[in-house]
Amino acid sequence: MARHIRKGDLVMVTAGDHKGQTGEVAEVITKADRVIVKGINVRKRHVKPTQLNPQGGIVEKEMPLHISNVSPMVDGKPTRVRFETKEDGSKVRVAARGGKVLGEIRGPRN
Repeated sequence: MARHIRKGDLVMVTAGDHKGQTGEVAEVITKADRVIVKGINVRKRHVKPTQLNPQGGIVEKEMPLHISNVSPMVDGKPTRVRFETKEDGSKVRVAARGGKVLGEIRGPRN
């Protein structure tokens, strides 16, 4: 199944505790259908001292959100995504709001 969100996309959280907040996608975890968004869903984690981190302490870490709870943004508003195949065989993501091309998924066929 094609993903409507890709790494580097500017997205808005549409459901949950962080609804309405925006950020850039840092990572897409395809096996779990989750995304990590920079600055969103930040949790504090208590870390024991180790050889790599002898001080230990409290570390803030971005936790994943389900991919269905985020939408890509076009012109400051969240939008759904359609997939279109052009005449040359390339496949692109297109915003349902306005029809702007969000990015190419697959290049033209030879």
